[in-house]
This record gives sequence, structure tokens and C-alpha cells, in this order.
Amino acid sequence: MRERPNRHDWKSCVGKLTVGSNPTVSAMGTEAASSQPASPSRATGGEPLDDEAAMGLALDEAVAAIAHDDVPVGAVALHGGRPIAARHNEREQRRDPTAHAEMLALSDAASALGTWRLSEVTLVVTLEPCPMCAGALIAARLDRLVYGAADMKAGACGSLYNLCADPRLNHEVAVTVGVRAAEASALLTGFFAARRRG
Repeated sequence: MRERPNRHDWKSCVGKLTVGSNPTVSAMGTEAASSQPASPSRATGGEPLDDEAAMGLALDEAVAAIAHDDVPVGAVALHGGRPIAARHNEREQRRDPTAHAEMLALSDAASALGTWRLSEVTLVVTLEPCPMCAGALIAARLDRLVYGAADMKAGACGSLYNLCADPRLNHEVAVTVGVRAAEASALLTGFFAARRRG
């Protein structure tokens, strides 16, 4: 295994233009950040939430996915315990294989914070993330993941794989499992049962 004793302190570069950098919102300072469009999520601001309450928002998002025949998975991004993004699956609606709730919520959270580094963000998801989404959590340097139902067929955060805790990768994500899992599972089971009947 390769050691990485000399990691770059990226926080010292935030707010400063650097050689070869694009003038991104995070590099240009707070004035530019305030000119960015607001996140399209429905749940923003408010009081800090605990995991149970945040999962309630994620479950509400999951229900919204059913309206356009998407698998009911919802995700909420929290910064300082406050929601900054809330999304649900939109693969069928967008005809986009990457439009998972987690991917959309991460993108909205990055826009809301003006940086791709989500090192102070918790993502609360109704279903254990797949390998694509788990890879995005790691790439975003996410602080923490909370999920409800385990996914024994495609889960990449403890069930089938455990990408969030793989020491060979450059980042590890703290994971809390099983929050309101019965509700998340029931929503998914009901969705697929109705699909088989219909």
C-alpha cells in the first residue's frame, strides 16, 4: 500500500485563485457564490435535523418518484444538520441512467455550497447506494452517509461491497445504517408489487 504523508491542504486554497484554475464560484469568493441560482430542492434551510427527521424528508422525496414511475428512492443532503438539497430518482423521467437520487442531491449540494468538496455534508438516503453512487460519495469527499434499507443485490456501502470503508481508496465515508429501514423497505416492496400486478 502506498503512503500519502504529503497530502495537499486544499482548505488553504479556498477563496483564492490559483495558477491554472478555472474561476469557479468557490475560488471567486462569497459575492460570486451569492449570484449562483438557488438549489432546485424542496427542502432547504430550517432547523438542524437528526437522522430520523432527515430520513422523513428522504422518504417524502422517495414517494414523489412514484409519480413518474421511478423506483422510490429519496436523498437529502445536510450541511450543519440543515437540508441544502433533497431529490428523488428521476431515471425514467429524464431517461438518464445516472439520475439516481444520490447523484442529483450531491450535484445540488455542490451548487448550494459552491464547491465539489462536500466534506461537511451528510447524505441521508432511503436505500443503500449502488457502486456508481458510492463512488460519487467518495469523489465528493462526503463526511457521512445515512441510509435506511440495505440493498443485497447492488448495495455498495456494506451489503454487497463496502466502497465507503475501503482503505485502498483516497477517502472513507462514515456510514450509519438502518435508519427507518422498515419504512424504506415497505415503500420499495409496495412499488415493485404494484408493478408486477399492473
